[in-house]
Amino acid sequence: QVQLVEFGGGLVQAGGSLRLSCVASGHTFSSYTMGWFRQAPGKEREFVSAISWGGGSPDYADSVKGRFTMSRDNTKNTVYLQMNMLKPEDTAIYYCAGSLLPNVRVTRSYAVWGQGTQVTVSS
Repeated sequence: QVQLVEFGGGLVQAGGSLRLSCVASGHTFSSYTMGWFRQAPGKEREFVSAISWGGGSPDYADSVKGRFTMSRDNTKNTVYLQMNMLKPEDTAIYYCAGSLLPNVRVTRSYAVWGQGTQVTVSS
């Protein structure tokens, strides 16, 4: 079992940066592929990024590739999402989640979700 809590959301101007953190509690963190999803008002929750237990070769949605970087530190039970060159269309609630299934781009693969953190990007 694992529980997730996100930190780091806030208000930033377009072109700025934020770093989100997701802290896990429990004994099985390293077994999970970790993902970031986001949900804007009135829209479906969408995939942003995912990273395997080893931390290499993260997967990114095309909309954020080249701007966002995901990493994990298993010694701290924490995953990160560094967001650079933010755009107004990045505005959403961002969720971290843990999966034991191979298809990391779909929400149904994830067994554990954090509470979400709001990211707002102004023009």
